[in-house]
Amino acid sequence: MFDHPEVRYLTDAKGNVESVQLSLKLWQLIEPKIHAQLKASEAPTPLVQAAGPLKSFEQLLQFWDFKYPYSPAVDCPYCGAKTADWRSDAEQPFILTNANIGGLLVFLCKGCGTTVRQKHFRDHMAVEHSTPKG
Repeated sequence: MFDHPEVRYLTDAKGNVESVQLSLKLWQLIEPKIHAQLKASEAPTPLVQAAGPLKSFEQLLQFWDFKYPYSPAVDCPYCGAKTADWRSDAEQPFILTNANIGGLLVFLCKGCGTTVRQKHFRDHMAVEHSTPKG
């Protein structure tokens, strides 16, 4: 690694470099040179619903025989995003990323990247989530 007083390497507990901190003086020198790359990476590709999970979801509904009615409501416990019906919400705050006939539905929160898992059992539903690192 480059050893210079205006460059600091920030590491995790195991010593792996996670990021680099630059002094303001050094940043002002290199920012104009990398401005185009930074601007290009600002616009993330919009997340869209894939067809595969929707087909599996339709199969789940077709064979639904649980002791309670299906509820399309999804809540993100991390950022607080919610929808009463993820299928018809105009803002589409959640994308269905996985579904199976066994009752598992996995959603991605577009707001914060949290994964929300709805596990449908015969007589109840359990919700788990994983928040993004960083």
